Amino acid sequence: MKSLQARKLAVLGERLAASSDWRDHFAKAGMHPRDLAAADGLAHAPTLEKADLRARYPLPFLTAEPARVVRFFATSGTTGLPVMFGFTEGDLKRLAQQVARYLHCIGVRPGDRVYQGFGYGLWIGGSAHELGLHALGATCIPVGPGRSELVVEWLRDLAVDAATASPLFLAHLVRVARERGIEPKKDWRLRAAIVGGQAVSRPFREQLEAEMPEGFRAYNNYGTTEAGGSHLANACPHSHECDEMHLINEDAVLTEILDPQTLAPVAPGEVGEIVVTTLDKEASPVVRWRTRDLVRLADKPYDCKCGRSGMPRIGRIIGRSDDALKVRGTLVFPSQVEDVIAATPGTVKEAWQIYVDALDGSPKTITVAIECEAGLDGSAARLAEAVAHSLQSRLGLKVPVECHPQGTLPRYEAKARRVLVKDKP
Repeated sequence: MKSLQARKLAVLGERLAASSDWRDHFAKAGMHPRDLAAADGLAHAPTLEKADLRARYPLPFLTAEPARVVRFFATSGTTGLPVMFGFTEGDLKRLAQQVARYLHCIGVRPGDRVYQGFGYGLWIGGSAHELGLHALGATCIPVGPGRSELVVEWLRDLAVDAATASPLFLAHLVRVARERGIEPKKDWRLRAAIVGGQAVSRPFREQLEAEMPEGFRAYNNYGTTEAGGSHLANACPHSHECDEMHLINEDAVLTEILDPQTLAPVAPGEVGEIVVTTLDKEASPVVRWRTRDLVRLADKPYDCKCGRSGMPRIGRIIGRSDDALKVRGTLVFPSQVEDVIAATPGTVKEAWQIYVDALDGSPKTITVAIECEAGLDGSAARLAEAVAHSLQSRLGLKVPVECHPQGTLPRYEAKARRVLVKDKP
């Protein structure tokens, strides 16, 4: 794998050398794109930031003739204008093969019926999975997130084998099904799901699996639009049990796990930021794209029982290097809060919120809102007290906890907005 990546880096450097944007970008580090052919070329190459992309709006670092671009995808644009990324016909074919690879890895086979529940439009998730299902020869039911009352019946009536969706929306479908008299555990035939769009805690995932047919597994998936799709990491049946994922397409997407401060590679077992280089992308490649997503490199990254020794393992996404909240000197990641809520009996696992007085990363006040399950055996006040106690043990910080009736807090079909400014009374 290392030898293959080195050969592809040299070819990539030649391709980038024809672009004035890329030559100027490498010049900032005193380099030329062809320097990627050196043994230490990538390690010394400049990283790519969102500001670099936006400075070249609307088509940053495009390396294919515009007429060859057959499709655009875009970032969410939650903090500014969306950044557009082009795909040639070849890019789409490679993406389809890469998605088909991890779908096959979790047990999806030709002829299987698959509900595709990721979003469409400019977001890459839905289209990438539909392409992958087609390449694999599976039957795609391309609904996207929504039409819940119909979907829960189709899952039963069409005997759907697998699903792709955000974990929150999949949990929402379970709730809608029961409201309509459908019991997922016995009325659905689902045996697997690809869940992505946001990281979820292990207790949340295990509860979701317990509500599904016997043997069902919800496999974590990770990707980014900037890196070319949802194809960066995915669990196999063995890594799933460890709450880990394989960097499943390392022959096409080279991934570094780096210390976010020093940009030095982290050791096994340590936490670092995912930094990505697309080796084969024709239209909108990235070199050392800083995702800002933090992840723990496995203790033995190359030692999975499945045999994928060239595809190292990482844990689920812990948080982002730029979304930590510093509250009274203590760093708080939303994923830490979710871990506590998901592990506390009586809470609605997909419904929780963090309220702050400001979104500048250093709020003066923080409150956690949860929901209690309908028919809770005990008082809402005691549940809030239990969560507050666990949060203090986990964070070393006293955090007020509000407990609301089930159905009170916001629900999210795609990426959840967990940190919100609390309205002043």
